[in-house]
Amino acid sequence: MLTGFARAFRTPDLRKKLLFTLGIIVVYRVGTHIPIPGVNYQAVQQCVKEASGNQGLFGLVNMFSGGALLQITVFALGIMPYITASIILQLLTVVIPRLEALKKEGQAGTAKITQYTRYLTVALAVLQGTGLVATARSGALFSGCTAAGNIVPDQSIYNTIVMVIVMTTGTAVVMWLGELITDRGIGNGMSILMFISIAATFPSALWAIKKQGKLADGWIEFGTVILVGLVMVGLVVFVEQAQRRIPVQYAKRMIGRRSYGGTSTYIPLKVNQAGVIPVIFASSLLYIPALVAQFSGGNSGWKTWIQQNLVKGDHPIYITLYFLLIVFFAFFYVAISFNPEEVADNMKKYGGFIPGIRAGRPTAEYLSYVLNRITWPGSLYLGLIALVPTMALVGFGANQNFPFGGTSILIIVGVGLETVKQIESQLQQRNYEGFLR
Repeated sequence: MLTGFARAFRTPDLRKKLLFTLGIIVVYRVGTHIPIPGVNYQAVQQCVKEASGNQGLFGLVNMFSGGALLQITVFALGIMPYITASIILQLLTVVIPRLEALKKEGQAGTAKITQYTRYLTVALAVLQGTGLVATARSGALFSGCTAAGNIVPDQSIYNTIVMVIVMTTGTAVVMWLGELITDRGIGNGMSILMFISIAATFPSALWAIKKQGKLADGWIEFGTVILVGLVMVGLVVFVEQAQRRIPVQYAKRMIGRRSYGGTSTYIPLKVNQAGVIPVIFASSLLYIPALVAQFSGGNSGWKTWIQQNLVKGDHPIYITLYFLLIVFFAFFYVAISFNPEEVADNMKKYGGFIPGIRAGRPTAEYLSYVLNRITWPGSLYLGLIALVPTMALVGFGANQNFPFGGTSILIIVGVGLETVKQIESQLQQRNYEGFLR
């Protein structure tokens, strides 16, 4: 693999792409440390230290922003509005016929959907930025911090509007940087920025584990966490690469004196067809009741029940609901992202068939049957990956959004594999060997 990277840097055009991507990453990380105007930086730093390891409701979003959310910086919202907008557009494609027609138009339709995604990203950034500023002004961003009320000294309407505009602009810049990596870098820009945001929180979180440890000055706990992380990464790589290959045979056709078709291929159905989307959906949905309870007044019974059962990640009710929601959303997302009827119709149109299965409706039923069979282990795998590291790390004093938790491991491994494949394909186009020999 190291030889492959050396060859990549010896190739002039590929070296330019890699250096350009590294430059964009540096710009992105600098933006995550620039505070927005109107914020008391000293008060923010004091509250961040007091809230270390107890980030509460905003822990997941803070992880996706590389720690910029709780710092209230220019890139505080990070890539999260774009992720949300992409998921919403993907779900609406199934519901709205116009979007479904655009998706089938090829590159032109995809460009139009991408434009809609940008508009929705800006709208969501305005909404989330307003919510973040309102939360910071009320002191609820750092509950229990003595300086939480001094984070935004000037609470005038003008200052609030300026803060929201700056954060919205920061989100637009992050979206632009991701598209630059996709167009002029090594590709997969938004995913790479998400990868960098999560990886940036690794050193501080690992060092916190070491400082809180008691065995051999914390080095035993530190080494154990590293070992568990490596084992989980190996397991995720193994399952993410697993797929069920359904053989497809295309009939031979004679056109004039030439024969066409007669080839054999396969349909790759991944065990984890939904990726990390079910975990994100389940986490976001479980944050809603806690968020409503946090901003509601009084001490009603439902608010107390939510604060006791749906806020802490190690509570049995929270764990059970989290696991069931992951399984549900895995089936839901696979159902809307893979259409067996459409695949069967396309195969029939081009003369393809699955050996032993008649073309048309029987093929669609067979694909649906196989997809349901492999989605069960895939959904259970997602639930276990999301919960087992979390429960194991609670004993070491880590919070539920520690980087070796399920969501971050799935994203880190998925983006890493995709990026390696991107670079490897460009190396093979230039008659070089790839990373994996």
